[in-house]
Amino acid sequence: MQLDRAAQTVLRSLLDFALPPRCSGCGVIVNEVDSFCPPCWTKLEFLGPGGCQHCGIPLNATDAETCAACLAKPPRLDRIRAAVAYGDISSSIAMRLKYGRKIALARTMSRYMRPHLAGLPDDAVLVPIPLHRARLWSRSFNQSAFVARALARQTGLPVEVDALRRVRATPPLRGMGTRERRRTVAGAFRARPGADLRGRTIILVDDVYTSGSTANACARVLKRAGAARVDLVSWARVIRPAQVT
Repeated sequence: MQLDRAAQTVLRSLLDFALPPRCSGCGVIVNEVDSFCPPCWTKLEFLGPGGCQHCGIPLNATDAETCAACLAKPPRLDRIRAAVAYGDISSSIAMRLKYGRKIALARTMSRYMRPHLAGLPDDAVLVPIPLHRARLWSRSFNQSAFVARALARQTGLPVEVDALRRVRATPPLRGMGTRERRRTVAGAFRARPGADLRGRTIILVDDVYTSGSTANACARVLKRAGAARVDLVSWARVIRPAQVT
């Protein structure tokens, strides 16, 4: 066993020499895998555990625990958290995973999402936001499923990739108003028959959280299927509404 560990150490050293870790944002060489160089790090707006107790939106210069939007219309999701605010670097990472097939970025994203999964009950299960089969065939993979699997490896939580299904294709929501988004995704999701959801805590996993229309539609279906609680964790979230359009 000591020889095996020694061989693994030598192999890792050779790989680090041949393929040194690079910044997930710009690609320059860094000291640690799945990390960022100082310039990219300072451009990322990390979202800590504070903010609105429901949606996680930052509440600056106030002692309030709940934002005005959640007070006026509470989301169907019980808790929403994201690693970083949506911006140039965070959106680039999401796009390179989704369209550039840079699969290793799922591990980078999950590393910074993981702190938001602390203190979950033993029955918690990770469920990625699903793609419709037509989009899955054209893209060949679901980026949220890759992130969910990376989170599962890091946390030990189970992941149910097919517990939730997208049964109706929907057009991109970009440019739509809130009501139109809700109408577009209504009825687009369905829980898999026989999925073990009753009484459990479901953690929806997504790459980017924008208006919440898709995630709330998923939460509605999961709760109707018996889920006791539905949270969401994502890599990035839109903080400024102008970024949604």
